[in-house]
Amino acid sequence: MPLTLIKGHYRVLNSAPDGDSVRFYPSDPNAFRTANIRVHTNQAGGAQLRLDGVDALETHYQPPVSGFGVQHQPRRFGRAAASALLQFLGFTGVQRDQRETVTSATPQQVQGYVLTRFGDQYGRCVAFAFKGSRSEPDLSPVVLDVPLLDQSANYELLQQGLVYPTYYSKLYHDIRDAMTQTVTAARAAKRGLWARDASTTGFTVQDLKTLTDRAVIMPKLFRRLLDYIALNDRNTSMAGFKAYLASRDDRLLILSTGHATGFDYVVDVNGQRVSMNRPPEDLVFVEG
Repeated sequence: MPLTLIKGHYRVLNSAPDGDSVRFYPSDPNAFRTANIRVHTNQAGGAQLRLDGVDALETHYQPPVSGFGVQHQPRRFGRAAASALLQFLGFTGVQRDQRETVTSATPQQVQGYVLTRFGDQYGRCVAFAFKGSRSEPDLSPVVLDVPLLDQSANYELLQQGLVYPTYYSKLYHDIRDAMTQTVTAARAAKRGLWARDASTTGFTVQDLKTLTDRAVIMPKLFRRLLDYIALNDRNTSMAGFKAYLASRDDRLLILSTGHATGFDYVVDVNGQRVSMNRPPEDLVFVEG
């Protein structure tokens, strides 16, 4: 799996990194442009990373409906993933304010590199993130094989059971298969969030706090539920949720059956009870 090597460093001060996203600054400020990777950069050349293949519980999610406010999933695992990511990269003494913004960290930046080949629709660099450096020249192609995957932050978070696997169609199958093996082992050992996961066992939506404080579920499902509730003026009735999912038309492939369908097909709603009928690692979403 050849990807572009971009060398640089990570910074977290005055930003709000979570368990699958952190700010990366290339050594060459023009690196993304030179590599023809379309991402949004700040005036110092920094871009927000989205770790490929993983999704951490939301620590600050705001539905696209004005007035609903910033929400979160059960804080324990979202914060644990964010802490594990920064610790893996080399940051210590991280302090945050009430908005999850980092107010202090040691050191102010740490050396690292990413392997990437594209940005997402939000202008984030979709990448595998690593600490340290490599001997190859900056911007050279590097094959991401399984041994190298094992050195990434993406793998580390999956191995600890702190993130959900969330695959998109541009992720190569051999890397996806290796990530799924790690997920299977973490689930069997009930590491991290897998001891509490209710994505497939199901959960009853009693009120908004069911989603923000109690149910540990796949973040993509959480985001769709929050968007639906926000659209319905905070009414938590699930009566229209399946129809709402169908209208969003999140396309995916079910790996075990080869069935191309929509997210609504793998989500069951029975009264107020919601569940997924396939595990997250059996799904490959089509990029929006």
